[in-house]
Parts: sequence; C-alpha cells; structure tokens
Amino acid sequence: MKMKMKLSPTLLTITILAAATLPIAPTWATLIPSPSPSPSPSPSSSSSTTIQTCNGHPTYCTRQYSNITQVGSHDSPFVGPLPQQNQNINITRQLDLGIRFLQGQTHKSLDGDTILLCHTSCLLEDAGPLQSYLMTLKTWLDHHPNEVVTLLLTNGDNLPVSSFGDVFASAGLQEYAFVPSSSPKTLAIDQWPTLRELIGNGTRLVVFLDYGANVSSVPYILDEFAYFFETQYDVTDASFSNCSIDRPAGASASGRMYIVNHFLDVDLLGVLIPDRLHAAETNAVSGESGIGTQAGRCHSIYGRPPNFILLDFVDKGQPIEAQSQLNGV
Repeated sequence: MKMKMKLSPTLLTITILAAATLPIAPTWATLIPSPSPSPSPSPSSSSSTTIQTCNGHPTYCTRQYSNITQVGSHDSPFVGPLPQQNQNINITRQLDLGIRFLQGQTHKSLDGDTILLCHTSCLLEDAGPLQSYLMTLKTWLDHHPNEVVTLLLTNGDNLPVSSFGDVFASAGLQEYAFVPSSSPKTLAIDQWPTLRELIGNGTRLVVFLDYGANVSSVPYILDEFAYFFETQYDVTDASFSNCSIDRPAGASASGRMYIVNHFLDVDLLGVLIPDRLHAAETNAVSGESGIGTQAGRCHSIYGRPPNFILLDFVDKGQPIEAQSQLNGV
C-alpha cells in the first residue's frame, strides 16, 4: 500500500509547482484536530444484550468481524491538495462519514525518538506524530460506543513492535484493543467474534501491523499477513482487472481474510501519484472503475467478498452505499 515514489528532482519540482498554484496546505496540526479530554467508557457500559446497532446498521451486530465487507481510507493521515496526498478530509470526518477502516504509513523521526506518520519519506509528507493521530481516534471512539474500528499501520523503518505499544499506551488506546482468544496463535477465520461481541466486551479497536508484529510482546498488535492477503497496489489500470494475490508473496487465500486495494494512481513523468481527477468514478458503486465491479471480480475468484476495500479520497463517489450493497443491507 506504499506508493513506489522516489525523492527525485522531478517529484520535488512537481510538488513545488503544485504548491505554487494551490492554496497553502494546512499543517498536520490542523489536519488532525487536538482531542479534548473525555472519560473512557467502561466495557460493562455496553451490554451485548442491549446493543441494537453496530457500525451504523443492526444487521452487522450478528455478523462476525471476518464476514463483513468494509470500505477503508488508504493513507488516511495524508490530507490536502498536494499531489502526494491521498485524502481530502481528516480522520475525524472520515469516521463521521462512516469509514471504519483506517490505514497509514509510519516512519521514525530523524532523532529516532518519535514514530511519525510519513508518506514514503518524512521529507515528502509528514503528517505528524502517530500519538496525536491515535489520540484523535481515541476521542472519536470515546464518543461512539457502538462502533468497531480497524487500524492498519505500515512499519516502514522496521521499528520494534514495543515502540508502537508504547505509543498506543500513551494515547490510552490499548484499553480498546482486541486480543484474540487464541493468542498467541492466529485466530481462525471462522472464529472471529461478532461486532456485537466486540462492542459488548469493550474491544472496539482491531489493530494490524504489516511487518514486525510480535503478539508475545504486544498481544493486541496483530500480524497483518497472518490474517490477510492483499491485491496489487499502485494500480494505473482504471478497470482494476487484477485480483491476484500480491502480498504476502506466494500465499494461499485459504484461511485468510483479504484486502482489495481499490485506489487509482496516475503516472506523471514517471512518478505515481493518486488520481484525484477520477476519484468519483473510482469510488462509484458500479461502472467499469467502480468499487462493486472489482469486488465482484475478486468474489468470483475467491468465492467470498473482500473484507476490506481501501480507497483514496473517501469523500468522493459513494463508498458507503457500495459497502451497504456488498453486505446486502
């Protein structure tokens, strides 16, 4: 899910020219609102017998986590009008829109003391500390007790998982994080709890890390590729005709949930950037480039619908309508 983008003079020139013709992009501090302190709900405050709506729909309450299709925000922290930015609205607004799957890239700061949200390189796009992002997410979860959110982070600098655990603890998010009953063994695809059970148990955040997870060290940060496979990313084919397994290499689809990378790039002078111009068509319910079309193609190959579908510019098109149709609600 990382863009294969090199810090070439061409890219820097493109970015400078774009910045000269667009309004000044807000800093990361304005893109991720500062959370206000609020008490965290006790897990016992949501009884599983009284929860009627889960992630916005009553039908989802009785569905296993592994049996729901959810659209998600690819590179969710990188917000603004510049070529390397993937979203138009910050994560609070993404969540308010109905997005329940957030993905982001991480890198270490130059001094090595801070985990930052950076797009490919912190010289290209720095959206600030991971802790600030997580605090914003916690504030949202505090105020939305019937919602389950999934967070997928990439570990671009191969940092130890304990470093991520420290940041989650500092943000107060570990209290919401789900730990599989099978831990340290991988939870079987048919053994996942329902959304109602996750909500009732107060474990409303499911966290994955692409590389470097170790559940013996941090039990709630799960190994992405033990649970998922992904389709190809950095796609420039607007028909999204390829549903083959891209990562992990050589993996079997059996026993794994899967993520469809449904975000379109455009090749600009040899550099791949998000295709902002065609976002509405890419995020449409149907049509050649639409969400439903690729999801249906992958469904026919693997015999089941995707679990997650990652999108750029989630405020464009009809992502939530597509999600509802794919879930039959």
